[in-house]
Amino acid sequence: MESALEHLKQHTTVVADTGDFHAIEEYQPLDATTNPSLILAAAQMPSYQQLVKDAIAHGKELGGSEDNQVTNACEKLFVLFGAEILKRIKGRVSTEVDARLSFDKEGMVKKARHFIDLYKEAGISKDRILIKLSSTWEGIQAGKILEEQHGIHCNMTLLFSFAQAVACAEAGVTLISPFVGRILDWHVANTDKKVYEPSEDPGVKSVTKIYNYYKKFGYKTIVMGASFRNTGEIKALTGCDYLTISPKLLGELSKDTSKLTPMLSVKEAQASSLEKIHLDEKTFRWLHNEDQMAVEKLSDGIRKFAADAIKLEQMIKERMFNAANGK
Repeated sequence: MESALEHLKQHTTVVADTGDFHAIEEYQPLDATTNPSLILAAAQMPSYQQLVKDAIAHGKELGGSEDNQVTNACEKLFVLFGAEILKRIKGRVSTEVDARLSFDKEGMVKKARHFIDLYKEAGISKDRILIKLSSTWEGIQAGKILEEQHGIHCNMTLLFSFAQAVACAEAGVTLISPFVGRILDWHVANTDKKVYEPSEDPGVKSVTKIYNYYKKFGYKTIVMGASFRNTGEIKALTGCDYLTISPKLLGELSKDTSKLTPMLSVKEAQASSLEKIHLDEKTFRWLHNEDQMAVEKLSDGIRKFAADAIKLEQMIKERMFNAANGK
């Protein structure tokens, strides 16, 4: 009997949300996504210590100040993980630009191009890479520049509001990652309602609206639901372009024997009553600001990814210099 995961793969492209190669080999997704938090976790696992050592050697080889060596080592580590993941999948890997650059358009463009150069040095084409950028106004405009001027594919992450989704579509980015579970988290924490049926889950409803808008108005940007809290949310988004799923939930779906049918479809999207809107910077900032959940979760997400980037740097710095100094 086919599992729910196998049914899901018939209607939706399944992506693994992990830096763990073993999980990727087990569930055989088309693509994989990483972020600073996932890389931080994987870099502490015994089986990946050679990658950490190789990244540290790269940082030392380039020289410069301690901070520069640490930065170069961390960037190399992201690319080494990405390169290893690409050996295990047929599609693309997402590599995330430092969240501390979330309000620096030029900085994000520069960092993204540097990642692509590092992948090129490793013999990997930019066509197999998605650069993850925060879905701030500056991040979305950086994505537009990277796509139009440099042919670099972008995955816009930390997306919580409809305004963010519309701006990403208008920028012509390759893919967006609207977060489902974090939207649910906010509603559970900030409203009286604590339990939701999957179809009423506010994160599911958000992604459904974005999917319908994109399909109704012919946008090519891929909608990839992310950040799931349970398999009910995933099942309720069967038919979405892509879904990126943690190994834990992939495991649950592989043991689940329920039959899935598409809950999202282009035909239904085109019949929806949504109206097309255009967002310049002023309108974007206003509409996004009107969504309290999205404002809070975007800022919280940026802070958390930045904090994990700092933890990763501290771990690398400790390994690079304290060990070298005999401490």
